[in-house]
Amino acid sequence: MISTDLSRRTFLRGLGVSLALPGFESLAKDGVRSVPLRMGFAYVPNGVIMENWRPKHLGTDFSCPSALKPLDKMKKDFQILSGLDHTKANANGDGGGDHARASATFLTGCQARKTAGKDIRIGVSVDQVAAQSIGKRTKLPSLELSCDGARGSGKCDSGYSCAYQYNLSWKNESVPVPAESNPRSAFERLFGQAQFGLDAKAVRRRVALDKSVLDFVLEDAKKMKGRLGYDDKEKLEEYLESVREVESRISGSLDNHEGFTDLKRPEGIPGSYKEHIRTMFDLMSLAYRSDITRISTFLLAHDGSNRSFREIGVPEGHHSLSHHRDDLEKMRKLSNIDRFYSEQFAYFINKLSSFKESDGSRLLDHCMILYGSGISDGNRHRHVDLPVLLAGGKAHGLKTGRHHDFSGKMASLSPGEKEEINRSKEGYGIPMSNLHLGLLARMGVQTDRLGDSTGIADSF
Repeated sequence: MISTDLSRRTFLRGLGVSLALPGFESLAKDGVRSVPLRMGFAYVPNGVIMENWRPKHLGTDFSCPSALKPLDKMKKDFQILSGLDHTKANANGDGGGDHARASATFLTGCQARKTAGKDIRIGVSVDQVAAQSIGKRTKLPSLELSCDGARGSGKCDSGYSCAYQYNLSWKNESVPVPAESNPRSAFERLFGQAQFGLDAKAVRRRVALDKSVLDFVLEDAKKMKGRLGYDDKEKLEEYLESVREVESRISGSLDNHEGFTDLKRPEGIPGSYKEHIRTMFDLMSLAYRSDITRISTFLLAHDGSNRSFREIGVPEGHHSLSHHRDDLEKMRKLSNIDRFYSEQFAYFINKLSSFKESDGSRLLDHCMILYGSGISDGNRHRHVDLPVLLAGGKAHGLKTGRHHDFSGKMASLSPGEKEEINRSKEGYGIPMSNLHLGLLARMGVQTDRLGDSTGIADSF
């Protein structure tokens, strides 16, 4: 049964399946459909080697350093933002625990209470402020993904609860929004029929029959084609093929799982970290494309992660290497890790660029995707002048294709002064929370304050 609801999006329905479709010009009233703005956040851990990450020149005349080379051909689609600080991630009297504070502060701008017990406290994250305001317009208010399993308790970094380190998204000051790390569970959350949970019985039946979700909506899809113009028919075919391609890559997630009763923890995490990341980015792009949600977060790895990267010739742990003590070989390997992560982000940006909206524009032009870390220099645990990249948003006035310094100081500083600041933890820019307020304003969400914000950043 074809139905249209939730922000006038069209759904194809079948047994345990609710397949949201992208906007079609053929179905738009008077041939015009308003294209919504989406917002997303992608987090990488342990900081970066800033001299190989940040361009030397400001403005539009910049080139991507070695760590960002995979993004070089798409410079016109993003902006690099310098001079943004998260000083609430500093110790501020609380001692060690920079990795826990880095991720906890990234989207909240708040100081995490140092505790490993139930009395955790941080603050509402920017994505959840948006979800509370506009989340009812879509099937899912927000989507939270990770390549690490969710942890909401236990002791992790220097006496901080694991909840701080393994969650980017916070519904309120003491309740994190757990991220899904299993692609199959994430897929079912997006395309399962139940709006507030997975239809476990229907999923088990599909798995037993070795059926795709598309097999259950074929009749509706045929009816839909009869309502579409030529271009939109091609768009529908291409979209369904994208869904099938992603599903086929994760189709083994529930196979041979004896006694399967809980869809929250099925088997099937990809063995390749690269494949895991890209599958999650594919799911994010499908969620945006079909307007299942307009808000997402993706924790590629928790801060403090000691994952090795043998596939790129780095057998040492990431966190261990990040304390390089200016060892050039360790810094070279860290830059290779930075490049690996930017390569995966480039894959995502390319994916968003390839999708067309109902008005012919690119999906990327209707997305604001912030990519970065809560640590700049991992060796010194600095949380100021963070590595931040903001992709997309051209259709909504974002100033892409440039390197912008929010502090306004980089261009006037001598090399010695820059080095002195780089070794400092005091900060010299503006709170990153100001940028978050600016992102919210672009989404049509008005709020006066977020974490340690001092105003709304609008020059991006």
